[in-house]
Amino acid sequence: MSSQLAMTLLSSAEFLLSAVLGFMFWRKGLQRRFPSMGAYLALRVASSPVLSLLLMGHLFSSQQIQTLCLDAYFFVYWAVYLVSAALLFFICMEVFRSALSSLPGLMKFGIVIFRWAAVVSLVVTFSSVSFWHRGILSIPDIAMGLMRSVSLLELCLLAFLCLSMNALRLSVRDVAFGIALGFGLMAANDFVVVSLIAGNAGLTAPLQFVYQSVVLVGLGTWVAYAALPEMARRPVVMPVNSTIYRWNEIASALGHPDTQVAVQPSNGFFLTDVEKVVEKVLNRSLKNAETES
Repeated sequence: MSSQLAMTLLSSAEFLLSAVLGFMFWRKGLQRRFPSMGAYLALRVASSPVLSLLLMGHLFSSQQIQTLCLDAYFFVYWAVYLVSAALLFFICMEVFRSALSSLPGLMKFGIVIFRWAAVVSLVVTFSSVSFWHRGILSIPDIAMGLMRSVSLLELCLLAFLCLSMNALRLSVRDVAFGIALGFGLMAANDFVVVSLIAGNAGLTAPLQFVYQSVVLVGLGTWVAYAALPEMARRPVVMPVNSTIYRWNEIASALGHPDTQVAVQPSNGFFLTDVEKVVEKVLNRSLKNAETES
């Protein structure tokens, strides 16, 4: 089997897995819980045949048609790449919201951090992009910079979920964890394999097969999670003196001076000073309210 035929088969398998995943995703109604993930899958399935047809433009005998197909491929590919990077950021927010749905205070505080991370990523991307390329040739540099930032965010999200699964009462079988796991594999694939592939490597280079295989593993992971019966979401019960519960109460109190927080005594807890400050602010607000009344 030639290397070109093998790569064609891998690409076809990627498209089929994406189509099966999209069908299962919509059939189970997961797009209502993860709308950005649904849009990402739809974009992935719709763009693959279009890009494949444009890439086959070299089969035409007319040089003008070949040039037109290559130009269209360039713009369509990088447009899809940019939109995918934006959707991946919103997917990370959806996974984070789902994982912390039982802790609204920490969830809202984390969403603020996500938004600031997006602003910082944009600033870092545009400030680190080499302006050696001019005009439309700078689009790939910007797109790849944004994708690297989002990939780093995906790895951080997966690490956070793995380290806090017990505290969040998050099951390994939860779809949110499965989405984060798949994107974590793909992000690690981008960082490791792509950094080893030479800039002028062809589509049939050996490491390209490794890259494509990891992508198939990530898609297979999502298909497995979509095929599993969805677990019933039960309310999370936590003891009042648990650390994460107190973090949630403190996060809920930030920016809301009228909120009353029950602060439990703790021994050597590193957020004790923060709790004392919150308690003083709340007491002062109550005194001011009594004085005005």
